[in-house]
Amino acid sequence: MDTFTDLCHINVKGGDGGAGCMSFRREAFVPKGGPDGGDGGHGGNVVVVADPQLSSLIDYRYKHHFKAARGIHGKGARRHGADGADLELRVPLGTVVRELDPTTQEPLYEIADLTSPHERVIVASGGRGGLGNTHFVTSVRRAPAFAEKGEPAQDHWIELEMKLMADVALVGMPSVGKSSLIARISAARPKIADYPFTTLIPNLGVVRAKDGQSFVCADIPGLIEGASEGKGLGHQFLRHIERTALLAHMVDVTGGFEGRDPIDDYRIINRELEAYAPELSRRPMVVLANKCDMPNTEGKVEELRRMAEADGHQFFAISTVTGQNLDELVVWCASTVAELRQELALTEPTEDRSEFWENLRKRRDNHLTIEREERHVWRVSGTAIERMVIQTDWDNDEAVAYLQHRFDRIGLDDQLIKAGACNGDEIRILGFAFNFEAAGAQEIDEEEVPSDATSLSETLDDSDVTVVDKD
Repeated sequence: MDTFTDLCHINVKGGDGGAGCMSFRREAFVPKGGPDGGDGGHGGNVVVVADPQLSSLIDYRYKHHFKAARGIHGKGARRHGADGADLELRVPLGTVVRELDPTTQEPLYEIADLTSPHERVIVASGGRGGLGNTHFVTSVRRAPAFAEKGEPAQDHWIELEMKLMADVALVGMPSVGKSSLIARISAARPKIADYPFTTLIPNLGVVRAKDGQSFVCADIPGLIEGASEGKGLGHQFLRHIERTALLAHMVDVTGGFEGRDPIDDYRIINRELEAYAPELSRRPMVVLANKCDMPNTEGKVEELRRMAEADGHQFFAISTVTGQNLDELVVWCASTVAELRQELALTEPTEDRSEFWENLRKRRDNHLTIEREERHVWRVSGTAIERMVIQTDWDNDEAVAYLQHRFDRIGLDDQLIKAGACNGDEIRILGFAFNFEAAGAQEIDEEEVPSDATSLSETLDDSDVTVVDKD
C-alpha cells in the first residue's frame, strides 16, 4: 500500500476567544461595588511543527479539517476564562506551508519553510479573549456597562508541501538502475524489477563511506521527456530535487529495453531539470554510466564521459551488478557533500526560525489597507483593525464610543486624511459603515476629489499601511 504523501491541502481553524464579562460586585455591606467582570480566555492556536521522525504527510491524506480548542467566557467576581489548548500538527522536515486562495485553492504566499528540527509556525491563530468591564474604568467612566466580545478565530485553507532533505538525488530515465544503486550502497530496500516505473515513491538511504563520512541519498522516480510539463510520474517528484546539494545523473549505456540512445537520455534529463528550475542546471552534478560491464558499451561510455566532462561534471563508469567503481563513487560523493555542507553552513546557517515566522505572521496581521471603493466611500481592512470591530458590542453605545476612541488612539483618522478622505465620507470595515469626521480633514468638495492617494506605506502603531485608490 502506498503510504507516501508529499502534498496536501487542509483546513485549519484556531479556537474562538471567550467573551469578557460585564458584571458589578453585589454583596452585603457593599452597596456600590465596582465592576468585576472577568476576561474571556484566548482560543488555542493551530501550530505546524517540524518532526525529524516523520517522512511523509500521510496523516493529512484522509483528514482535512483541524480545529483548536476555544477559550472560556469570563465570569463575575473577576473570574477569567481558561485559554483553549493549542493543536499541534506534526510534519516532516523540509515542509513548506502556504496560504491558499479560498476560491481557487491556488497558493497565495508562503507562510513558512520548516527546515530545522522542532521548528514551528502558527498557521491559524486563536481568537483573543474579550476584556471584562473592569478594564474600561476611567476617571469619567466609573461604571462601564460593557465588555468585549471574544474574537472569532482564523479559519482558512493551507497547503503543506514536503521536499526531501537529502544530500544526493539520483535522477535519470526509468529503469536505468537508480533503485539498484541505492540498494547496493545503503540499507534501503526499494522495489527492484525489470520494467519502467517500478519506483513510484522516493526512497531514502543513508550511505557510509569507508573513511567514516556519510550522506543521505534519495532515489527519485524516473523522469521522462516532458516531465517538467507534467508528463509521466516525474513531475510530482521534481520538488524533491530542489533541496539536494548534489545531483547524481544516472544513464543506462545499453539503452535499456527500448534501445534508447544514452547521449539523448543525458540531454533530455538535463533539459527537463533546467525547464523545471533553471537553478538546477547549475547544481553540482556527477554523471554515472551504469551497466558498463555489458559488452559493446565502451564506445558509449567514452562518448558520455567526454560530454559530461565538457559540461564540467564529474564522471564515473559503474555497474550496480558487479559493484565496479562503487566504492570510489561513494567516497567521492561523501567528500563532495561534506564540502558543499560547509559552504552552505557559511552562507546559510541552519537555525530554528520559529521566532522569524512568528514575527512575519504578526506583521501580516497588523498590516492595514485603505482602499477607495467609490467616490466618497473607503474600505479599511486588516486583521488587527477588524479584530477591534468584531470584539465591539454594537448594541451598546458605550462600547461603540470606546471603539471610536481606539481608532483615534492608533492614528486611523490621520491615515485616512493622508489617503484623501474628507469629512462626510463613508468608511467601511467588514459589514459596518461610519461617517468620517475628523479635525483637519477637508470637507467634501463635489468639484474636486483627491486623486493622489495611489499607494503609500505609513506607520500605524508599528504596522504597515497600504492605500489603494481605485476611483
